[in-house]
Amino acid sequence: MAEEPRQRVERAAGRARRAKLTPAPGSDPSPEAPVEHPGDAPAPKRRPASSDDERLTRDRPPHWKQT
Repeated sequence: MAEEPRQRVERAAGRARRAKLTPAPGSDPSPEAPVEHPGDAPAPKRRPASSDDERLTRDRPPHWKQT
């Protein structure tokens, strides 16, 4: 039975007690950041402020510092 390639655990440089995995077979070890297009997803719509919003923003537990 042929053994498939697997990730290996490698020791990190220096005296650190850390380890890192090698990239998994068939994966991209350095993926690009996602590209956002202006038409992909619309921004969520905000609802109009209610009379209760100010009180909820102002009320805080006693252990919170008042700013």
